[in-house]
Amino acid sequence: MSARDGGPAEVAIVGGGLAGVTAALALQEAGVRPTIYEARPRLGGATHSFSRDGLTVDNGQHIFLKCCSAYRGLLARLDALDNVRVQHRFDVRVLAPDGRAGRLRAASTARLRRVRAPGPLHLLPALAGYRLLAPSDRLRAVGAALALDRLDPADPSLDRISMGTWLAEHGQGPWAREALWELFVTAALNARLDGAALGSAAFVCRTALLGRADAADIGVPAVPLGDLHGTLPAARIERDGGRIHLNAKVTGIDAGPKLVVNGSPAGADAVVVAVPHRAAAALVPEEAAPDRARWGGLGSSPIVNVHVVYDRPVLRVDGADPPFAAAVGSPVQWVFDRTGVSGLTGGGQYLAVSVSAADRWIGAPTAELRAVYLAELERLFPAARRARVTDFFVTRERHATFRQSPGSGALRPASATRLPWLFLAGAWTDTGWPDTMEGAVRSGLTAARLVRRHLDRTAPGEVSGR
Repeated sequence: MSARDGGPAEVAIVGGGLAGVTAALALQEAGVRPTIYEARPRLGGATHSFSRDGLTVDNGQHIFLKCCSAYRGLLARLDALDNVRVQHRFDVRVLAPDGRAGRLRAASTARLRRVRAPGPLHLLPALAGYRLLAPSDRLRAVGAALALDRLDPADPSLDRISMGTWLAEHGQGPWAREALWELFVTAALNARLDGAALGSAAFVCRTALLGRADAADIGVPAVPLGDLHGTLPAARIERDGGRIHLNAKVTGIDAGPKLVVNGSPAGADAVVVAVPHRAAAALVPEEAAPDRARWGGLGSSPIVNVHVVYDRPVLRVDGADPPFAAAVGSPVQWVFDRTGVSGLTGGGQYLAVSVSAADRWIGAPTAELRAVYLAELERLFPAARRARVTDFFVTRERHATFRQSPGSGALRPASATRLPWLFLAGAWTDTGWPDTMEGAVRSGLTAARLVRRHLDRTAPGEVSGR
């Protein structure tokens, strides 16, 4: 029964990723009944799990930071805060293979750890003591960080400049850019420095690294993503009266509003389109977004994850919880210990190597990736030279994020469209955040708020909980 019939308002949500499930949960709390239509046989969108030889494998390693307040709010809504592990203090071990650490060939390991001080002072000692850079480069890095902190990420002019260009203009040489700035910007934006918009990069650095002292503390899921972003939200939505239709492909949206789902009509009081930008452009009516063709300009950037199972532990990061490490001067970028989450037993270790901005590797044969990455892991972790590889496989996300390059900010649409009952959600929309889990959740909250406002105007008093 719809709000027009005196019952709860009904909202159709196209897409069951983080944006879609967030919108559904927020609407339910306002007394609105959501129906999710997901074309795949699962919820979770770009974050999901699968089984392989007795292991539970995430399609890729996803992290969040303590400044990701909306994502953490979603976990709280799902009573899932105990299902993640968060650092007590930002602390990253950075490895450089022998002979690749610039002029300081002997300095193959460094540590970036915040001190107990207000931001941005909390990371300045870490920069000043960063062993992978020469002392003069460290001083220039501190100066660049302070200059970056003075930028306004919302300034449209910053969207037209690359982070790499700006860093070069502020005294950051090639090795400093690779060994420090690319370490974080590439992971956050899924883009190399020369291909990353300065506005987005400045936002990441100012919000996470130079903002509140604990903002950059790193969190990782302690359970498979399929549980955290699929099973848990589905159970909560259905428990509270929402509906989820899997394997339900929406091919049309028309006035009414009504949808075409697997060839059959379905009605609603409002619609949220929470699918990637290419799919949204093909689905949203032209009268809702006359410039929808521009969304294709956002493009996409790939991520590759290399999964290696050893017969014994090879990665030990003393005191690190969760255990992980970063690498520079190497095809390896970030390495995570997935042993416990995957269910691996018997004394072996399962490592996942996350490679962002992976244009070089997305089409490479698995045999080539095996040869390159096993050799690199042996260079980084000497214990790997004595271990036996019991499994090796690769997962590829060809369209992991949109390409957050100069000019991309101007292409991101707002949630509201020209049709009062149709809204957009997804990390690619204009959330103010990069294409991350936090951005996806924020977009879902925005869409839910706008839906409620629309329902308030069209059916006053019939939506409770406001």
